[in-house]
Amino acid sequence: MKILAIGDFHGKFPAKLRKLAKEVDLIISVADYCPFNYRKLWFEHCYGRDVELWEVIGKKKVKELVLQDLATGEKILKSLNELGVPVISIVGNLDYGNLNDQYEKKNWTRKEGWKWYNQDFYSKMIKKYKNILRFDYSYALVEDLVFIGGFGHTSPGQVRSSAYKKHKAKLNKLFKQFGKKNRGGKAIFVFHNMPYKCKLDKISTMSPDGRKLRGYYGSKMTRRIIDKYQPVLAIGGHIHENFGKCKIGKTLVVNPGAAIDGRATIIDFDMDKAKIKSVKFVK
Repeated sequence: MKILAIGDFHGKFPAKLRKLAKEVDLIISVADYCPFNYRKLWFEHCYGRDVELWEVIGKKKVKELVLQDLATGEKILKSLNELGVPVISIVGNLDYGNLNDQYEKKNWTRKEGWKWYNQDFYSKMIKKYKNILRFDYSYALVEDLVFIGGFGHTSPGQVRSSAYKKHKAKLNKLFKQFGKKNRGGKAIFVFHNMPYKCKLDKISTMSPDGRKLRGYYGSKMTRRIIDKYQPVLAIGGHIHENFGKCKIGKTLVVNPGAAIDGRATIIDFDMDKAKIKSVKFVK
């Protein structure tokens, strides 16, 4: 089976990747379809501050920006849906899914004060596309393979939070449910953020406010699930600069790179032997 691992579109689906997508048996998307077109405004007014953008520039303007973002992201979903190839997808942190799997909301100093802004837009959007199966904190069966989906948000996470415990319990249940397939090398774990403390999540960059950001920014949940269950293959994204592969125990971890940068990965999986034949990074 030839699998195209792709994600981090951020509003762009380059023609060379669309062409490539028609030549595989399955597309796995780690999402981030929307471009976050008001990134500059958000970092200027909100980064590191206890304030929402709509409190600064007004709800009307933010609503306009969000709807533009969603419309651009939906064009990517529409393109994937029309390829004629099965697509399975999780959710990205920029897809307006309102999925919290790592923070204790009840301890937040602020209350979420705008119901419209905090709704789950992603669920409504992706339901329109019948050729795309969403499977975060669920599973997808494709021929003799099972794909188990996670998320991992954008940082290591609060491992003692109720949200973390709730979603980790879901993943434990899924891996136990498909334990036989996993032991046979036919379970694949898919998530958005990379596993914590591997070479694919280490960053060294400047923050928008001029601070140096260094260290590991992957998901502790993703890492702990991989450590515990050792699936044959794990696929994520989010950290654009660290596309590539690494091993965590027996698990091959792949970051296909960002589609917006023209990157994706083709994984040739031997169904009979339950082994990865090759991993080809597209640049």
